[in-house]
Amino acid sequence: MPCLNLGILAHVDAGKTSLTERLLHTAGVIDELGSVDAGSTQTDSMALERQRGITIRSAVVSFVLDGVAVNLIDTPGHPDFIAEVERVLSVLDGAVLVVSAVEGVQAQTRVLMRTLRRLRIPTLIFVNKTDRRGADPERVYREIVARLAPAVRADLSDGLETLAEHDDTLLAAYVDGTPVPARRLRDVLARTSADVHPVFFGSAITGDGVADLMTGLTALLPAVSEEDGPAAGTVFKVERGPAGEKIAYVRMFSGLLRVRDRLPAGKVTAIRVFGEDATDQVGAGRIAKLWGLTGIRVGDAIGTPRSATRQHFAPPTLETVVTPVRRSDKGALHAALTQLAEQDPLINLRQDGEEISVSLYGEVQKEVIEATLLDEYGIAVSFRETTTIHIERPVGTGAAVEFIGTGPFLATIGLRVEPGPVGSGVEFRREVELGSMPYAFFVAVEETVHATLAQGLFGWAVTDVVVTMTHSGYWARQSHSHGTFDKSMSSTAGDFRNLTPLVLMTALAQAGTRVYEPVHRFRLELPEDVYGTVLPVLARHGAVPLNSTMGNPCTVEGDIPAGHVHTLSQRVPTLTRGEGVLENTFDRYRAVTGAFPTRARSDHNPLNRKEYLLHVVRRI
Repeated sequence: MPCLNLGILAHVDAGKTSLTERLLHTAGVIDELGSVDAGSTQTDSMALERQRGITIRSAVVSFVLDGVAVNLIDTPGHPDFIAEVERVLSVLDGAVLVVSAVEGVQAQTRVLMRTLRRLRIPTLIFVNKTDRRGADPERVYREIVARLAPAVRADLSDGLETLAEHDDTLLAAYVDGTPVPARRLRDVLARTSADVHPVFFGSAITGDGVADLMTGLTALLPAVSEEDGPAAGTVFKVERGPAGEKIAYVRMFSGLLRVRDRLPAGKVTAIRVFGEDATDQVGAGRIAKLWGLTGIRVGDAIGTPRSATRQHFAPPTLETVVTPVRRSDKGALHAALTQLAEQDPLINLRQDGEEISVSLYGEVQKEVIEATLLDEYGIAVSFRETTTIHIERPVGTGAAVEFIGTGPFLATIGLRVEPGPVGSGVEFRREVELGSMPYAFFVAVEETVHATLAQGLFGWAVTDVVVTMTHSGYWARQSHSHGTFDKSMSSTAGDFRNLTPLVLMTALAQAGTRVYEPVHRFRLELPEDVYGTVLPVLARHGAVPLNSTMGNPCTVEGDIPAGHVHTLSQRVPTLTRGEGVLENTFDRYRAVTGAFPTRARSDHNPLNRKEYLLHVVRRI
């Protein structure tokens, strides 16, 4: 049976989970509609989700529609949980982007659509809440076309001109004025739904328009069939079962994965395919839960890697120190946060001496972590004030080399550090022959380069950098006359792991780094009569207005440091009599002026060995 892996995405409170509930009810999966307010929906299973009325973790439910097995994935709408959306995007065949007919296109709506279009994921748009007071579907449709993406009404009443831009035959018919059958238009729309997005209107609460949307799911989005070849899949979610066992969610792209198959993360002991009864295998196109993979992590490939994993959204820009209320919980806290980091690697758990730090997208995520630790682990915690995560980029080029026989490590390593393109991350290259030494030694150097650059000269992660290995050398395995291995005469991977940080940091110090701070682009709607009062407040929060439009309401757009977004959002209601609307999204990193902020080094980062290594070398 063909399969469609479908994501439901939206700005928070656009009605995404309610639409998921309505789709399940219409498909016959549930007999009674659940309610977000009542905490009775199918996909919000966490107690905290039911209490707060928001989606925190992605959830998968399945049904059959017109002969197609649909795996519907409900994703968080709040921007603090964008990392959960990030992981889902890699497994989607299509998406429905939900837009409120009252609020219209919002900040998160634009972020999601830009990403969907960049990844070329075919997407339908559902304008929800048309039954609500203040709903204006026509205004919202104009906003979609003007501010979001090329779109047409799903009934194709206004679609010919837009579709003609993506089909030569339609273009000729449009120029000639030749009538085009509706079936032909629909075929083109189905083929171009990653470029031109069909717009449906309705209400998840009343069910109006949902039947048309469901018809569009199978008619306009691409279902996939089983694909032969080696087993290949992606793990997009990891959770813990009742007994503490790891459960991995996998989307298979080709081949078959069976119970008892051995993978680097362990042996598969059980498989449950969504939409099917108990099974001992999962094939291409399907989503399944896997048991037995004790070493599995979010983002891991199953079998043959499909493609390089790429981050689609900005990383967290905030961090905080987590402290247990009871000192005796310190060990348990680290263990609990380690498990939470399995589910969300971007938490980026760090140990700085006695302090434990986590990365955040926003204050709501902090509240969720606090509640989760208390409810699921029985650990009460407090947080320090949230601070901004900066990054470092190299300023120039630096190089360093250490030769074997001149220090305590039996390795020759030469590294050159230079700036890379913005957004490129860390790139490792080799100017030495791959066969010049065992491959494991090259792996040791490359892995240690990435680990070391997690903290640069000022303690922040170094990015947009190219590191090139310029020299290599080792001593082959040596034995005593009686055949025993002699470590003092033979290079090991440990020699390369221990020497790499020293060489790399020497080269990086020669290149120099500059510290950059995260900046958000904001859009503030406010009453015209408070415009003059609000501008000085924006300035005190470091915001720089770039564009203003007067009217009632008037709008101000500009830049603001990420660290000031939360405090500004708290002040907006008071400043604007509750009428102001602040939207913001991460925009870029900008160079810090003045003294560079520093960050304490992690106990678990290889950089902490630098002083020790220098001490050893000086003694020699």
